[in-house]
Amino acid sequence: MSFESLGLMSELQRAVSEKGYVAPTPIQLQAIPLILDGRDIMGGAQTGTGKTAGFTLPLLQRLMDSVTPENGRRPIHALVLTPTRELAAQVAESVQIYGKYLPLRSTAIYGGVNINPQKDKLRKGVDILVATPGRLLDHVNQRTVNLSKVEILVLDEADRMLDMGFIHDIRKVLALLPKQKQTLLFSATFPDEIKRLAKDLLKSPALVQATQSNKAPELVTQIVHPVNKGQKRALLSYLIGSKNWKQVLVFTRTKHGANRLADQLKEDGVTATAIHGNKSQGARTKALADFKSGKVRTLVATDIAARGLDINQLPHVVNFELPHMPEDYVHRIGRTGRAGNEGIAMSLVCVDELGLLKGIERLTNRDIPREVIAGFEPNLSIKPEPIHKGRDKQQQPGRKSTGKKAESSRNGKRPHFKGRSNNQAKAQNRSRNQSQNRAGYAS
Repeated sequence: MSFESLGLMSELQRAVSEKGYVAPTPIQLQAIPLILDGRDIMGGAQTGTGKTAGFTLPLLQRLMDSVTPENGRRPIHALVLTPTRELAAQVAESVQIYGKYLPLRSTAIYGGVNINPQKDKLRKGVDILVATPGRLLDHVNQRTVNLSKVEILVLDEADRMLDMGFIHDIRKVLALLPKQKQTLLFSATFPDEIKRLAKDLLKSPALVQATQSNKAPELVTQIVHPVNKGQKRALLSYLIGSKNWKQVLVFTRTKHGANRLADQLKEDGVTATAIHGNKSQGARTKALADFKSGKVRTLVATDIAARGLDINQLPHVVNFELPHMPEDYVHRIGRTGRAGNEGIAMSLVCVDELGLLKGIERLTNRDIPREVIAGFEPNLSIKPEPIHKGRDKQQQPGRKSTGKKAESSRNGKRPHFKGRSNNQAKAQNRSRNQSQNRAGYAS
């Protein structure tokens, strides 16, 4: 199959050819004809499957059939909502690349940067607007954007927007849109809240599924390196240096951890920079540009970057820390092995993370091979410690306990084992599970 066979106009085919694409991907084969026919879409697509072109190309063609300036102005006819600034910038770039031979205007608006240049572009009029929900509502409140003429709505990475708490903002935006419109919803996963949103929003949608949900990219080689927690940083520096990696994307769980690791790598002589939500948009843009250009070898990121980074032929992804949610692992490693290229994704796993590793293997339905690096053998006698998600909720110094927790323990459920407390029974179960986990840890 070719892009011509999908019914795309010659201007779009020319842009696609110049981009170097010859044949459409499975998601493009399914989605493009349906979108050209005006159907609502509920699309399931993993990262790196060509999803952006799958909705951008037919969107551009449909707008060419309907867009006409009104009273010298250009109202917004298509709105694309994304969860992160990086993804908004990436989608906007794709719109410009594929629409380079069309007389359509587009722009992206997102937070973290001065709002005034965005106002200037909006006043001149745009046909296609790519936006993050929060900044879009800022413009709505300042009356610099009008959504009453939107004909096509795209919700990109809808599950990620829900994860980031955007559901209320999304519903506010939806209330500003015309009832009659074409809606395209793309999501890597379909939790219940996404299904409820789709039921309210989509009209007789066509379901397109490029790959099995939560399936790891086929061209990505996955491997686990068991290691003590305190040796992770040394092992990472060793791997980068000894294998002469030129470009590696490293994921941590926290923003502070990303900053700390980037600083430590620089102390080891490895050029590195960090990218996360607390960085200004200017700093994030510079970090990504330096990484893409080769000025720095290592980009340390939190999961905010997992779905928004598009780096051509990225060879290596490292999970310095496993994510709390196994789905995020799939999105992380999907930064490599894109567009038919091969990639390597490795995870540095300490004994504390064995439960997280099990969850990932259960989700992806595969056992990830283990390889112990000589000189970094893990100490199997170390007992795992709990990994706190978010803030540590332990009692702060100086605060008195209310006593409610102790009272609950006394009046709670009966012990599972006669003659022992619940805590003792749980401790024994935990010890038994940990012993079983460690047995296969370094095998």
